[in-house]
Amino acid sequence: QVHLVESGGGVVQAGGSLRLSCAASRSIFSFNYMDWYRQAPGKERELVATIRRSDSTNYADSVKGRFTISRDNAKNTVYLQMNSLKPEDTAVYYCHVRVYPSDYWGQGTQVTVSS
Repeated sequence: QVHLVESGGGVVQAGGSLRLSCAASRSIFSFNYMDWYRQAPGKERELVATIRRSDSTNYADSVKGRFTISRDNAKNTVYLQMNSLKPEDTAVYYCHVRVYPSDYWGQGTQVTVSS
């Protein structure tokens, strides 16, 4: 079992910044992929960012240049730095890891961006 706990969400004005944290219950060093997803009301959950064990990253086009995913293996934590936030970024953000054959999700943290 891997428990993931997100934190750092809140309410910010457009153009502001937030840093989300995902704390894992055990070492993340061996995880090949860790991800951030988000889901807005009435919409499908979408992949926002991925970081690999090699530290290579991928981003959704909608957040590229504004969001940065990173990890601190010593702290068993993955981060999502979100800058230049837009109202369209409003969603519940979820941390995710695949440990074959299981998927593990955090409880989610709400991000609300006001106009």
